[in-house]
Amino acid sequence: MRTPRLQLTGITKAYPGVVANSDVALTVMPGEIHAVLGENGAGKSTLMKIIYGSVKPDAGRVLINGQEMHIRNPKEARANGISMVFQHFNLFDTMTVAENVWLGLSRSSLEDVTASIVAKATEYGLDIDPARPVHTLSVGEMQRVEIIRALLTRPELLILDEPTSVLTPQAVEKLFVVLKRLSSEGCSILYISHKLHEIRELCTACTVLRGGKVTGVCNPQQETNASLSRLMIGAEPPLLERATRAPGAAVIHVKGLSLARDDQFGVDLEGIQLQVRAGEVVGIAGVSGNGQRELLYALSGEDCRSPRGSIVMGDVDVSHLHPGKRRALGLHFVPEERLGRGAVPTMSLAHNLLLTRTESISMPRFAGGWIRVRRLEAHAARLIRKYKVKANGPHAAARSLSGGNLQKFIVGREIDAKPKLLIVSQPTWGVDVGAAAQIRGEILALRDAGCAVLVVSEELDELFEVCDRLHVIARGRLSPSVPIAQATVEKIGEWMSGLWDLAGQTAAAQPQALSPTDQYHAQA
Repeated sequence: MRTPRLQLTGITKAYPGVVANSDVALTVMPGEIHAVLGENGAGKSTLMKIIYGSVKPDAGRVLINGQEMHIRNPKEARANGISMVFQHFNLFDTMTVAENVWLGLSRSSLEDVTASIVAKATEYGLDIDPARPVHTLSVGEMQRVEIIRALLTRPELLILDEPTSVLTPQAVEKLFVVLKRLSSEGCSILYISHKLHEIRELCTACTVLRGGKVTGVCNPQQETNASLSRLMIGAEPPLLERATRAPGAAVIHVKGLSLARDDQFGVDLEGIQLQVRAGEVVGIAGVSGNGQRELLYALSGEDCRSPRGSIVMGDVDVSHLHPGKRRALGLHFVPEERLGRGAVPTMSLAHNLLLTRTESISMPRFAGGWIRVRRLEAHAARLIRKYKVKANGPHAAARSLSGGNLQKFIVGREIDAKPKLLIVSQPTWGVDVGAAAQIRGEILALRDAGCAVLVVSEELDELFEVCDRLHVIARGRLSPSVPIAQATVEKIGEWMSGLWDLAGQTAAAQPQALSPTDQYHAQA
């Protein structure tokens, strides 16, 4: 029999108030693509960090190629042929893409690393500019950087934690070609994803975790989405029910918004026309880096440079209003970046409520300069219960939560504010199938209650599931809207390349302006 590439026995790791892993066993053979499946907070990411050396287990053994290893840090992991793509990116914002990759490849010069990034990006269709500072990248582009950095190490064991959470269908397809090729060359892959159809297509083995313990091992290609869901969360996710209703008056109206990029790596917005009415969900699809960030900043108030009269809420011109004043008018916003933008990592969940909820009637108000802490904590506890957030209470720091649980808390925080307009970017990034269904159900409930909702997502399935109308953004331009009943994956795929009918003419993009990632037709 062949020697396993990775063998874990008795892995246990506990934190104050929670046992992340309890007596976990896992075996991965050479060339095997092995899924690790579990709901948010099941212990998947902790287990991967133990393998990668960034977390030390309390008990258990780790064997690499049959030899017991005590991996003390990621540098030792990389020296032993292990690479990892984290769900929350490990990138320095002020450094360029090439410099970030160079940090883990000390034997190469920066020039060699830059050339390698370009070659790898071209080979695998993960388009990225090595000279761009990381702080100018979208979440999807950061994901590409992490994947390229891992591939450049030529690993024997590659750990991928939610690698496709913000990738387009075309980029996912190309990534799967890469992973299957790596597998055929003997590289073992540990693959974490909540997208069950991906696991069934890609993986030949699966270990299921629930509450930090192994509850099953299976071949996902012999399972259905329903059976995998039952293994993971003990039930099938509920089906969403969408009631047909006539929308009300426009809550926000964007009139010919043109806005120059605020840095050399951004995207100019050109003539954006957008309207979201009460009681409807409008979606914006598009390849990452085509102006989503710039549009969201302009709508949320983070960028107040919009021309006068270009963004109107009701009868109020909000073009130059900062986020606080827009929230007072009922606009609430869920950014795509959980840690750092959606929540302060070191602050408790209770105190993170204060970031956007001080104007709410249900929140404790400042009295004589003092915060009513008990009411604040009680409110946080209620949100934790309602949205089934796995956390060690309201005092838990935001960074202590798994990505999916923090996402549930942030989305719940803004939905709980009963907004007139909710703008949400990547609403179910990194959450399990049960939590995704819950969040999408809450979005539809908001819609039915008369709220206007704008959803920006790279998950076409998600947009088709919750939206009433759909736009596509490409190179800073916004397509006309199409009713969801008339939208097809093929049409949206064409529009993502900048092709749509304007005033009876097809506005075809210049071929030389298209990046490899832009040139695709989304696959069903």
